[in-house]
Amino acid sequence: MQTCDSVLFCCAAVGVGSWFFHMTLLYEMQLLDELPMIYSTCVFVYCLYECFKQENSISLFPIALLIIFSVSVTVVYLQWKEPVFHQVMYGALVACLVMRSIFIVTWVYPWLRPLCYTSLGIFLLGFLLWNIDNIFCDSLRASRQMLPPAVGVVTQFHAWWHIFTGLGSYLHILLSLQIRSTYLKYRPNVKFLCGVWPTLHIEPQKTS
Repeated sequence: MQTCDSVLFCCAAVGVGSWFFHMTLLYEMQLLDELPMIYSTCVFVYCLYECFKQENSISLFPIALLIIFSVSVTVVYLQWKEPVFHQVMYGALVACLVMRSIFIVTWVYPWLRPLCYTSLGIFLLGFLLWNIDNIFCDSLRASRQMLPPAVGVVTQFHAWWHIFTGLGSYLHILLSLQIRSTYLKYRPNVKFLCGVWPTLHIEPQKTS
């Protein structure tokens, strides 16, 4: 469970880095936005691929492998300032998460499919909007000039990318927590704050 807590910390680091980058548009702040994306996703990968371990059981090999991957990506990206490289490395990690998640909800805990597919669907929707914004940026910007301000705001697809990937990541954290706590025979229970926002409550006692 401590590992999943570290995911929350990493996601917060991504948020702070993204905030500084979009506020300043400096290259150094861009690194604070993009590199934590790699690090936090590595923790995601560790959570899902090691979720069926006993309590207090730590596998050093996957940790070492992910650290080597993170350091390698960092060193290469600092020398080769190519955004496509970062996108490919990030995409590879996300692909690992998708495959592992689908495997778990298909063969191990099928009742978690709705949460899994919702988190993946929201994340991929953000990814789609982000690519549309990248490809058609000039056309969207020109069209936005002719739209009322209130309408133009909702066509900021890059902003929607941040919203949807943030929500998708949050739901995936809930999925990881529920998988892990279910395996450890606790009693995870998804509740909705104010009837809207999903939260996970884990009973302290284990099931028999």
